[in-house]
Amino acid sequence: MTDPNIPVTEDELHAFVDNELPPERRGDVEAWLATHPEDAERVQSWIRMAEELHARYDSVVNEPVPKRLELERVEQQPRKWIYGMVAAALTAFIAGGGAGWFAHGVAAAPKPFQSLTLDALDAYRLYVVEVRHPVEVPGDQRAHLQQWLTRRCGWEVHAPDLEGTGLKLVGGRLLPGPDGPASFLMYEGPSGERFTVYAARAGTGPAEMRYTARDNDGALAWIERGVGFVVTGGGDRDRLTQVARLVYDQTDKIGG
Repeated sequence: MTDPNIPVTEDELHAFVDNELPPERRGDVEAWLATHPEDAERVQSWIRMAEELHARYDSVVNEPVPKRLELERVEQQPRKWIYGMVAAALTAFIAGGGAGWFAHGVAAAPKPFQSLTLDALDAYRLYVVEVRHPVEVPGDQRAHLQQWLTRRCGWEVHAPDLEGTGLKLVGGRLLPGPDGPASFLMYEGPSGERFTVYAARAGTGPAEMRYTARDNDGALAWIERGVGFVVTGGGDRDRLTQVARLVYDQTDKIGG
């Protein structure tokens, strides 16, 4: 054993959960957890979350990354999205209250908007299984995360405050969008549930929202001031609507 008086770090706790901790340090961490109940409870919640994520997503973990999510696409065409934005208008409907959330009489969304939603769902499925590395920039660096994504994406990226729904910002990363860079923000609740907010250039269109379901996941998407937003989460549509509504109410701070 190493010195048990050395404080256990956050990285060591995650490594303990992932069975990646050096053998000589494992006993120290176990002793630490025995005397620090709050850390022990966090570790147990991570273990439960990891088990749930693996049970739900192991079938897709080894699938190849979709071509449209390969980050090299951003570097290959860094200016294309500036001079030729995708022309897309959202025309669909969602059941659930609130003015500005409905479009009547149209069953299908335009192809560019479908691509945006599928990219967001693929990104969610790709990164929601990650326990230690789900994001590039952690949520405790919120200001830096917003500045970095704003600079790379070309619009003001604002990480919505979702504490009203019990969700804490995990962090974010840069991804390719249908026609240029996209911002990707991840949030997590006390029970380990995760939601993501994906945003990319999407032309102009009304701000009504559309619900899309794939397998056990759901997404709510809309366009605001030339930026398309997709909030993605699990199969509980009411919970997804609650989260998306809070993001929607803050989109006046986003985009432009």
